[in-house]
Amino acid sequence: MRKRKTLEDLTIKDNFMFAAVMMDPENCRRFLELALEIPLERVEVAYEKSIVYHPEYKGVRLDVFARDGQNTHYNVEMQVARDALERRSRYYHSQMDMELLLKGISYEELPDAYVIFICDFDPLGTRKYRYTMEQVCREDPETACQDGSHTIFLSTCGENEDQVPEALVAFLKYVKGVWAGPEDSVRQVKASREMEERFMVLQEMMKQERREGLEEGISIGKIQGKAESVLNLLEESGPVSEMLRARILAETDLTVIRSWLRLASVCDSAEQFTQKAFQGQELTVQTTAERLPEGI
Repeated sequence: MRKRKTLEDLTIKDNFMFAAVMMDPENCRRFLELALEIPLERVEVAYEKSIVYHPEYKGVRLDVFARDGQNTHYNVEMQVARDALERRSRYYHSQMDMELLLKGISYEELPDAYVIFICDFDPLGTRKYRYTMEQVCREDPETACQDGSHTIFLSTCGENEDQVPEALVAFLKYVKGVWAGPEDSVRQVKASREMEERFMVLQEMMKQERREGLEEGISIGKIQGKAESVLNLLEESGPVSEMLRARILAETDLTVIRSWLRLASVCDSAEQFTQKAFQGQELTVQTTAERLPEGI
């Protein structure tokens, strides 16, 4: 059985530790200056969005959300495994923009936005420490799309030291665990009783989430298995139409499936089953359309 991590076990590579360190605005500002090579006077970190549980995302998001004095927005995340990064960055950009638009900002007022992934692997395979992704015109590559969105992949596996700042290389090697780095902030997080409590709470949330996911998977598997049993019984007495097959497989109520299983065992044909199951002669079962709200 794998040993459960404690706060003391974490390194900067762990999402929780990285987010906790970056909650310090000065740490976040210095990191963004390294990553972007631009001076920033100040950075505000959105504490309410970092190291929290987001039910709408079905999980824990450990991103760092921040903005600078020019209202440029940043979303930074540590990555230890490749997980559709390009499409994730597209999703993150859309989430940032939608939140701003919901606050009444017009398209013209949308600020520049950066999505930054720190990858403990080479995301694009060309051994760069930094990949800056921006939209350009295919017919005229010299023409950039000035939509204000920027995506940056930082990699701990780069080999082009002469093309990026030495300090950025040092930070990425620190993440990789190859070079020593500034441990003061990490030690402060580990010494914080508040952070220890938050880490324990998040662990419990993730444990519960995994348990619920497992239970849901078992439940879905049980429903699908019994739906197949219904079809097998019906097929013993003749062909089953594609419409009836689709309807049975689409059912998500285990109680309904069980009642269909009993009914299928006594019906002489799929037609008899359909008549009894869906016309109320023996069972009253709503169709999918009937269960949908009005207007759908």
